[in-house]
Amino acid sequence: MTKVYRIEKLGCANCAAKMERAINKIKGVNSASINFMTKKLTIEAKDDMFDDIIAEAAKKAGKIEKGIAFEEA
Repeated sequence: MTKVYRIEKLGCANCAAKMERAINKIKGVNSASINFMTKKLTIEAKDDMFDDIIAEAAKKAGKIEKGIAFEEA
């Protein structure tokens, strides 16, 4: 399944690229991409893993840029 999330407080394209690489390494993620211009994160993963994946993604993103939040689009 694929889900799209809006990213709050994403400041630069370099941070978006770092977050994308980190999120793609999370167990259960088939693919993840961040569009800096639209501030959207698209994740493809198994349905039952999305809660854990988003929690881990928020933790990893917070280490790259403070104040980042994901909201389902």
